[in-house]
Amino acid sequence: MINAIKKICLAGAVFAFTASSAVSAEELKPFSLAYTTSGDINAVADEVKSKVTSAGFEIVGSYTPYEGALILAITNDELKQAAASSEFGGYAAGQRVTLTQVGEEIQVSYTNPEYYGNAYRLDDESSLTNAAAKLKDALGKQTEFGTGEEQLSSKDLRKYHYMFGMEYFDDPSELAQYDSHEEAIKAVEEGLASARGGATKVYRIDIPGKEETVFGVGLSEGCSGDEYIMSRVDKDQLRSTGHLPYEILVSGGDVYALYARFRIAISWPHLPMIASETGATFFNIMCAPNAIEEALIQAAGGEI
Repeated sequence: MINAIKKICLAGAVFAFTASSAVSAEELKPFSLAYTTSGDINAVADEVKSKVTSAGFEIVGSYTPYEGALILAITNDELKQAAASSEFGGYAAGQRVTLTQVGEEIQVSYTNPEYYGNAYRLDDESSLTNAAAKLKDALGKQTEFGTGEEQLSSKDLRKYHYMFGMEYFDDPSELAQYDSHEEAIKAVEEGLASARGGATKVYRIDIPGKEETVFGVGLSEGCSGDEYIMSRVDKDQLRSTGHLPYEILVSGGDVYALYARFRIAISWPHLPMIASETGATFFNIMCAPNAIEEALIQAAGGEI
């Protein structure tokens, strides 16, 4: 009888461990550290560009939001296909490879297509998995990071919001409305070329098979500025530079952006509201969500 009880307990422990491991395997994080190096950041960038393009990715834009940070916006046919699989999937079409100078060290990192693809509710998960595998093969992967002790599965990400009363993925900022997709595209292109609201164009990706286009947008003015925000929230040892740039999405004649309380939180779901050891909190950028929305409305030619 005692031996039978022991066997039952052992079986239960094995089951619990296996279940825990399965749950752990499903956890997703927004960023992967490929490797660290040193030297001239531009020389390292040339090496990274060669590795990325050799893996079949297209570099659609580059961006230096502040000294010591370089962002390469990338895409490929699989990412575009995944983006086309669901409504407003275009936000995930442009992934990022980043180089960030931290002291003498250069961190080479990249965004996780599976994490952001689930956060943006894409249906074609296999293409996201393939894109993630190609990035790992091209650049390597030392570790994943970006959620602290938060454990987020694909299911969690698909219904994510930071806290009660804050926006979900399907609560975007509505920036402007036009009579056609072509008219909307023209207005956004002109607004970014004129740097309205301090917004400038980093990249443009047209989603195949549908009237949907995503723009990567750099922001430079005041409380909406990329440097202002990152200097107040990106203080962990491993830097989340791939949060940038922001996006404007044109779907038909409508122009949208993810609302900042969602878009920023999805890159730092573990960031506290008020107090932290590093001093990085959302309270430090309380002015940012409205400022970002206003800057993007101006860029899109809408009315505040």
